[in-house]
Amino acid sequence: MKDLVEIRWHGRGGQGTVTAAKVLADTCLSGGRYVQAFPEYGPERAGAPLRAYNRISSKELRMHCPVIAPNIVSVVDVTLLDSIKVAEGAVKDAVFVVNTSKDPKEIRTKLSAEQAQKVFTIDATKIAVECIGRAMPNAPMLGAVCKVSGLVTLEHLLEDVRKSFGKKFSQKIIDGNLDAARRGYEEVKEG
Repeated sequence: MKDLVEIRWHGRGGQGTVTAAKVLADTCLSGGRYVQAFPEYGPERAGAPLRAYNRISSKELRMHCPVIAPNIVSVVDVTLLDSIKVAEGAVKDAVFVVNTSKDPKEIRTKLSAEQAQKVFTIDATKIAVECIGRAMPNAPMLGAVCKVSGLVTLEHLLEDVRKSFGKKFSQKIIDGNLDAARRGYEEVKEG
């Protein structure tokens, strides 16, 4: 792992984007890393665009500002590609993880991704509907981001999802999210 990995999440209110960033931070923290997870939004309501950020480091973090040069960009809602410049500021070897049923090559073109940048897709909404029963794509996106980043193993992620969700939800919801995170990890595709 690099000394510092910065992640910018793009989603809409109500999709669990902020929760995904927080669970990722908890998972990396329990693995002995220094972490930050924070949202950037105002009084938006469900459906409004928002950003969330992660910083994960092997050294103490002293920066406290939004991520402007992300190593990883996670796009939880593909419709944001039409209205927001999600690739803005991304480093030359950035990794994009996009929730869509489309082929990664098609998304690469839409993003105008540089040659060294990698583009991955995952149909997180479909997985969420099949596993959880509603279009809450955060768990499959979290699994996909963990897989492509190599930040944590699938086993470690599932253990932390169980802990994080276990405090708030029924066993049925926990099991659905575990299955969704596992499938996101296993089904993410590179273009």
